[in-house]
Amino acid sequence: MPDTTLPGTDTPFDDLPADLLDDLRTLVECESPSSDPEALARSADLVAGLGTRLLGAEPERLGIHLRWRLGGPTRVLVLAHHDTVWPVGSLRTHPFAVTDGVLRGPGSFDMKTGLVMALHALASLDDRTGVTLLVTGDEELGSPSSRALIEDEARGAHAALVLEASADGGALKLERKGTSIYEVVLAGRAAHAGLEPEKGVNASVELAHQVLAVAALGDPELGTTVVPTVAAAGTTRNTVPAAASFAVDVRARTVAEQVRVDTALRALTPVQPGAAITIEGGINRPPLERALSADLFARAQRLSAEAGLPPLTGVAVGGASDGNFTAGVGTPTLDGLGAVGGGAHADDEHVLVDRIPGRTALLRALLVDLVTDQPADQPADGARAGV
Repeated sequence: MPDTTLPGTDTPFDDLPADLLDDLRTLVECESPSSDPEALARSADLVAGLGTRLLGAEPERLGIHLRWRLGGPTRVLVLAHHDTVWPVGSLRTHPFAVTDGVLRGPGSFDMKTGLVMALHALASLDDRTGVTLLVTGDEELGSPSSRALIEDEARGAHAALVLEASADGGALKLERKGTSIYEVVLAGRAAHAGLEPEKGVNASVELAHQVLAVAALGDPELGTTVVPTVAAAGTTRNTVPAAASFAVDVRARTVAEQVRVDTALRALTPVQPGAAITIEGGINRPPLERALSADLFARAQRLSAEAGLPPLTGVAVGGASDGNFTAGVGTPTLDGLGAVGGGAHADDEHVLVDRIPGRTALLRALLVDLVTDQPADQPADGARAGV
């Protein structure tokens, strides 16, 4: 591949696809916080233009989401997102830069490098039959508007490749816990805290009881965590609180554990006479269980060895991604194929530049292998050709 030198530096990266760093810099410098519709629209326009140039086809515009169906029914779904957690203005304190082979900038690791890798890997393919690239704009919010789109596209696919950043050292993510998000709302009765507290029902006291009951629902042996987080209660110092609430973050490796915790939360009963409990929220993302990643991981390990790349490792992680949704509909899913680095969502967010070529080559090899491995009953020129 031709030499690539990042503008503003004198550092060559001989093995990078031409223009990849230029494209990555352009995306990182277009700030795209999930909660800013105008910024997301600008980012979607930029990604659409970049993809059109590289893939020779315009995407379907689905609000802040973009979809390229590159010929035939979706057999391989490639997933990425262009939103980040970084607010507009973050470039002033965290500018895009490459120093001693380490690339930095808001959203560079999570996950704009993976998005650019996907575009360049797809651009290099001679045959893209059955490949769909879906780039969403609300992943960092839990994918509220893209979940159905992801699930619908995944249902007909034989594989989903997720370009989220790798785990430590470049490990792929073979297992992700499912997530559930709750708000426990407690109702009591107000009274004067000094004159007649006995006439009240103290929502803060009820909160204390219920926080302990909820925290006890975790199961460390099964990897299930149930964590009370943000809490609020009361209105004034001298009033018995009539209302309180606390949030609960649940992570579980299996659907059965998600259901167990959900059932237990909804069965909570008040400790104090006159208090009431309402449970809001529920199961958000199903788990990515290892069984759904095992075959794709073995394939990736074989291809990596054949290409002379470093041995691939795989790990289980607690965080969730859109790969949870593809796995939730039964589609084999391989996650963590994107950048190698660290510091997601943190001041130290960074990407190791010398790992980008090998990761892009691995993604390309996986795509070629999966496209070539075409079922006999699926025509190569299926009805969904084009975009």
